[in-house]
Amino acid sequence: MTDISKTKQQSKNDTAWEKLFLKYNILEEISKTGFFEIESSSINEFRESRLMAKFDHYDTLPKIFKKNGLSILSISRNKYIIGKFDAYLKVIYDNKIEAIPVDFPTGIESIDYTNLYSESSALSCAFNTGIMNDLVNGEDLYHTVYGRMSTGVFKFSINKIVDDLQHTIEVNNAQCEIDAGFESEHYFLLLEAKLYDVDDFLVRQLYYPYRLWSSKITTKEVIPVLMTYSNSTNIFSFFIYKFNDITNYNSIKLLEQRNYVIAPEIITHDDVDKIFNCVNLAPEPDNIPFPQADQFERIIDLLTVLLDKELTKEEITANYQFDERQTSYYTDAARYLNLMDKYVDQNTKQITFRLSSEGGNIIKKKYKTKILCLIEQILKHQVFYKTFEFTLLDGKIPDTRVICDIMNSCSLNINPTTIKRRSSTVRGWITWILNMLSDE
Repeated sequence: MTDISKTKQQSKNDTAWEKLFLKYNILEEISKTGFFEIESSSINEFRESRLMAKFDHYDTLPKIFKKNGLSILSISRNKYIIGKFDAYLKVIYDNKIEAIPVDFPTGIESIDYTNLYSESSALSCAFNTGIMNDLVNGEDLYHTVYGRMSTGVFKFSINKIVDDLQHTIEVNNAQCEIDAGFESEHYFLLLEAKLYDVDDFLVRQLYYPYRLWSSKITTKEVIPVLMTYSNSTNIFSFFIYKFNDITNYNSIKLLEQRNYVIAPEIITHDDVDKIFNCVNLAPEPDNIPFPQADQFERIIDLLTVLLDKELTKEEITANYQFDERQTSYYTDAARYLNLMDKYVDQNTKQITFRLSSEGGNIIKKKYKTKILCLIEQILKHQVFYKTFEFTLLDGKIPDTRVICDIMNSCSLNINPTTIKRRSSTVRGWITWILNMLSDE
């Protein structure tokens, strides 16, 4: 029997799934037959199935799934199938693609295009600026469908990650959710929207709606599209896909990526120089570790989702493409910059995060002002200030050895091994600042 071990950091999902795997001998059954079907009622014995079976990204899967190469898919309203299925698709952003500038319609006051903090607001903004029409060769689109609906009945094949074989899955009126559907004379767009840049996504989020609407709309081309919007760049990215074989889950292919930006604001060297020359250095915060969070964009994305509501550590881990370790790293990094507060909810006794007063104030600002304020928050810290100063003088970001020397000079009380690891965060944040400059 495969060992199911405990770890120091154990989410409620991890704990509940380990109990389920033990009770129903799930690993043994998968070893015998290649899959295991489980009822919602069985999952509910340990935790609500709605919290236990929705994993939009690979990183959000429970530890026991990742350890054993497993994924889970819904096959009806009350049943799921678990197996070694190739269920996720990597998303690679092509940074060479120029963002197409788009004007914002005059007269609209109910949408602030510089502050889009929900998937629905981002979709509404993209639609009302004409971006969606551009995706279908300028045809007029109508917003026709959204929300939860039943998939109908169909079969499909899915690749197994352990060999070249495929598994056939039958779906019987499972529930699927469509973020938005737009219809024109010749096309029907199915949109899955994310309010952050993604590393991958669960193909089911496009495939199940695609199967449903391909059976309903027979005279128009049904186009599955992933849309991501990040407040760190203000860029809408659209990944336009095609299923080459409607019965094959893994036949999804990327046709094109398109980027759009609304009324782009330019951040120049002069803008950042003004901050650098006037910034007041802040002391290192007490009881918050030096950051280990290389992608500053993800900090902004995390701040974005917290604007709408406070979130527990587990909710961040489950829903926003972080594993538990990354949740700790990135929330600590935001706290280090005084953008986020951490506390224990007295009712639930759970670790919970909210925007600090300064974080909330910054994240609500217009795009250019927001980015410059975030740059100032970074440069307030001596290590980043000195590294940026070196970059300005040398014309390039210093190498790891120099960054480590700078860190050692700042009395961080970090051992040499840790300093070398954390130096990648210093490099990552300085790189982000440089990437924000339009005249770089």
